[in-house]
Amino acid sequence: MRKVFAALAGLLVLLVVAQFFFAASGGFSTRPGEEAYRGHHALGYVIFLWPIVMMIVAAIGRMPGRLIGLTAVIPALTAFQVVVAKVAIGMSDSGSGTASEIVFGLHGIGGLLTGVFAGLILRQARALARPTPAPAPAA
Repeated sequence: MRKVFAALAGLLVLLVVAQFFFAASGGFSTRPGEEAYRGHHALGYVIFLWPIVMMIVAAIGRMPGRLIGLTAVIPALTAFQVVVAKVAIGMSDSGSGTASEIVFGLHGIGGLLTGVFAGLILRQARALARPTPAPAPAA
């Protein structure tokens, strides 16, 4: 089960990298706002749900509670990202240009934190998935 969790953690890192790709491609797209970020929004839901699946696998595999808790940070950060984006869009629609740009900056920082936590989860998961060496026979 530990190897399965490590594989799921590896996929989580790839999902976060893809999320940055979709954000960047939406930022430079010629399509209108919502349409340009469609892939970014859709993948955000996956990044919210994927760690929940990982936590279930970790619980079944009796993984350390600290790793399960660390995995729970990802959906929390994703929810934070949604709130930040909605606030920034609302501020932008009301004409608060500079303020909405600052709030959108928090969205980027939240994305970076999500990547950092995904990397930490992968690192710990890979360490747990390694086979433990057999003890040396007594002399």
